[in-house]
Amino acid sequence: MNALILAIKTLKPGSKFYFGKNSEGFQTLDIEHLVWLDSNQKQPTLDEINTEISYQETQQYKVARAAAYPSIADQLDLIYHEGIDAWKLTITAVKQEIPK
Repeated sequence: MNALILAIKTLKPGSKFYFGKNSEGFQTLDIEHLVWLDSNQKQPTLDEINTEISYQETQQYKVARAAAYPSIADQLDLIYHEGIDAWKLTITAVKQEIPK
């Protein structure tokens, strides 16, 4: 999902909006072409949107790490069969590959 759309949906859940067309007739996903339709919520400010986008960018490592870690079942199996030190090595490798 586009970062701008995700930021707006995070800041104003359930809000109604769309992006209008530019001078060439193409729909553009930028704040200048945002058309706010929601009468129940105020349109987020540019500063609010930019702050949310920056926050989302700093949190992307969490999603990447979660996908890279072995499943809980595999982690428990590793601990049972190879010990906690083998598990620590596996987890540390993921953390080093995908730093904060």
